[in-house]
Amino acid sequence: MFGRRLRLLRELRRLTQEELSERLGVERTRYNKWENGVSEPSLMMLCKIADYFHVSTDYLLGRTNVLNSPGSKN
Repeated sequence: MFGRRLRLLRELRRLTQEELSERLGVERTRYNKWENGVSEPSLMMLCKIADYFHVSTDYLLGRTNVLNSPGSKN
């Protein structure tokens, strides 16, 4: 679920994996593993991703289908 949602959010912003991985400060190969479900980010990185996309960590993890987090500006 996480990988699918991460890819969706990235594609909605029209970013490549390379562009997003640079913005998050990780190697593209590591980012690719997240999208493909091979591995998962640390809790700190999960929070950074949620902040970047203005979504909740619950959304990223598939615990809710509400896209925007409370107080987001989207």
